[in-house]
Amino acid sequence: MTSPAYSQLGKSPYHGGKKLLIASAAVGALGLLITGIAAFRDPRQAGFSYLVAFAYWSGLAVAGLVLLQIFHASHARWPTVLRRPLEAMAIALVPLAILFLPIAVGARLLFPWMNPPADLPGDILERLRFSGWYLNPHFFFGRAGLYFAVWVLVAVRLHRWSIRQDTDPDTALTSRQQRLAAAALPAVGLTFTFAAYDWLMSPSLGFHSEILGLYWFGGSIAGVLSLLVLTGVLMSGPHSLGRHVQVDHYHSLGNLMLAFTAFWAWMAYSQGMLRWIANLPDEVPYLVARAKPGWIGLTAFLVVGQFALPFFALLSKELKRTPRLLAAVGVWILAVHYLDLYWVLMPNLRPESPAPCLTDLTALAGVGGVALAAAIAAMRGRHSMPVGDPYLEESLRYRP
Repeated sequence: MTSPAYSQLGKSPYHGGKKLLIASAAVGALGLLITGIAAFRDPRQAGFSYLVAFAYWSGLAVAGLVLLQIFHASHARWPTVLRRPLEAMAIALVPLAILFLPIAVGARLLFPWMNPPADLPGDILERLRFSGWYLNPHFFFGRAGLYFAVWVLVAVRLHRWSIRQDTDPDTALTSRQQRLAAAALPAVGLTFTFAAYDWLMSPSLGFHSEILGLYWFGGSIAGVLSLLVLTGVLMSGPHSLGRHVQVDHYHSLGNLMLAFTAFWAWMAYSQGMLRWIANLPDEVPYLVARAKPGWIGLTAFLVVGQFALPFFALLSKELKRTPRLLAAVGVWILAVHYLDLYWVLMPNLRPESPAPCLTDLTALAGVGGVALAAAIAAMRGRHSMPVGDPYLEESLRYRP
């Protein structure tokens, strides 16, 4: 039986965003082309720029998948109206799996354990020999393949069942999505964590952090929630979800943004200050490098920009109930999250100072343009909301 909301929303799928799709694909192709050309001149610089951009966009895509799974697994009804954008973000993992290839090609320039310098301290060389069973190219690339296989399989299956339910509103499809989302959460969470160790931690020899995956996840999921707010504000045309997202939806999204801003801050504090106090020889060099004169400015900015400013802004109930103001905070969170990943990875290339480069921008635009185009393509030609879902009617009338 068709959901009551189906007749209210009409039977026309969403066909907006065509210009944005074309522009995103063009910007993505141009950005990747310029980055590729720049790699012939300075392959290490282009490689690290690309790695930062890839970590940024893939982190957002996987965090979108995790949030989608959490909503399904918890049987949450209020975010049903927002589910299609989350599904589209997760589908972006399909082209991102292909965009991992440049990292594989330039892996020896990005991950020093693949070709360790001869002048490394003896204790680090000994540790690399001990961890050789894990840190070796074959296992590294095999793990990356496993990560994307898990993520893409779960994302595609949830998306297909959701799309199918638009024309076949069978509650059994809802149950299937809920069961798969719950069962796959441990696998997606673990692969996300190991991806953080491989892509964010292993470029820095001698650095160890048991919570780096949670650190990356905290910033990424705050960014995903920001993207949901932006999507609701920008998608205001006919047959789009923007006109059906209520102020109370934005309020709840703002509360989650506040929660994960605080979560990221706690992970940063645990990884930073507590380890500094412990004075562990394996971990202090990582912090010392980011406390040097060239990097201390960005370090201080992240404390203020990624925690203090959004945290105190999101304490305001009035702001969270004003979509455009909440969207402005979301743009800020997304921008600072990129700087955070830049701060994590770039000192491995330029320990003296940040010194932004053109490839930082072209790589960000290249990977992001392709990912955004894939997400828009996943939404076009389909309903912008899961019109056959039995929870949609309740979501449209949501009041916390």
